[in-house]
Amino acid sequence: MTTPRLNDTQTPLFTVPGQACRIARIEISHHQFELDPPFPAAWDSQPRRRFPATLVRVIDSEGREGIGSGDVMYGFDDFRHLFIGEDPLDLERHAGVIDNIGFHAGRCWPLEVALWDLAGKILETPVWRLMGGVSNRLRAYASSGTHRPLDEVVALAEQVKASGIAALKLRFGRPRLEEDLAVLGAVRSAVGDALELMVDCNQGWRMPWDVKAPWQFSQALEVARELENQGVYWMEEPLYRGDYEGMARLNEATSLHIAGGEMTREPYEFTEMLRQGCLDVYQPDAVCSVGMLGLARLARQIVDAGKLFTPHTWGNGIGVIANLHLTAGAVGPAGAPYLEYPFDPPEWTPEKRDFPLTSPLLADKEGWLTLSEAPGLGLDLDEERLAATRADQATYQ
Repeated sequence: MTTPRLNDTQTPLFTVPGQACRIARIEISHHQFELDPPFPAAWDSQPRRRFPATLVRVIDSEGREGIGSGDVMYGFDDFRHLFIGEDPLDLERHAGVIDNIGFHAGRCWPLEVALWDLAGKILETPVWRLMGGVSNRLRAYASSGTHRPLDEVVALAEQVKASGIAALKLRFGRPRLEEDLAVLGAVRSAVGDALELMVDCNQGWRMPWDVKAPWQFSQALEVARELENQGVYWMEEPLYRGDYEGMARLNEATSLHIAGGEMTREPYEFTEMLRQGCLDVYQPDAVCSVGMLGLARLARQIVDAGKLFTPHTWGNGIGVIANLHLTAGAVGPAGAPYLEYPFDPPEWTPEKRDFPLTSPLLADKEGWLTLSEAPGLGLDLDEERLAATRADQATYQ
């Protein structure tokens, strides 16, 4: 059987002649994994004592199961009937319905991830091949998530360097900017040019209770000058996510790559950011916005415009793996020099991050994340752990 491929002129028309399977059930479960010690996320003033995960399972009439995870799927029950009895391979239709649901209720893109996993299993093909088959691997960048004391951040950088991972993202947002800059300077002094460094300013969005105003252009430019001096590769979310004019001005004024878009939801917003020259690095996450079908197309548009596409992946391993399939398959290393690899031990290890899986996604000794030829997303769930962590809701506390 010829492997169907995604392209921009027609949807991957995956329906195989004689294929008669239908979506039989969609099951959603919430889980909470206890974090000991709690995880003090840089963007959240409340240390996280639990790591929530929502799993979506799509079962077809032949008993095959597709798996997805990401957003919490709140509000989906009112729309479940729109999928039951439908062809699981009609991914264009499903993505359109999920997009419509996002306007009326919640972000249900984990369902689309599960449908891609199921499609790959039906077609006995890995999702990265269905996405275009450009590559089955990308280099990881270690993404830290805390504001640790200076010496501890330096120790993390040295650990990342020793692991073979070639890049590290640091978080700004300490009480004083001078503290952030001191940490960055100490890391650069410790690792020299052995690590590419990125900085996440976390100004694009806030937690619900956090009403602190984001940086204005003048402050972002001041920080950018300091980051230039330290040879930083990209400056992430330096301004509010809707400040297109400010991002475009900043991008023009600095030699840094300006990154963002992780929580931007609508395709037309990305089109406008591209038109205005807001970003060099686009970071939408397939489990939060636009979805895998839409992002595969968007990723190619971004790369064709001379920019980079590398998704946000801060979640559990299912989301990381879904974004890896999407990005490697659609644009490969030329369009995505690095993929985010959440890593900040001891609170945030691959084993904790990927608790729904039997084994975590690990980078190899040269820092590559590599996908196999296993059909679908190639996931193996730890059903015993999932049963033990079953919960009524998905919360961090």
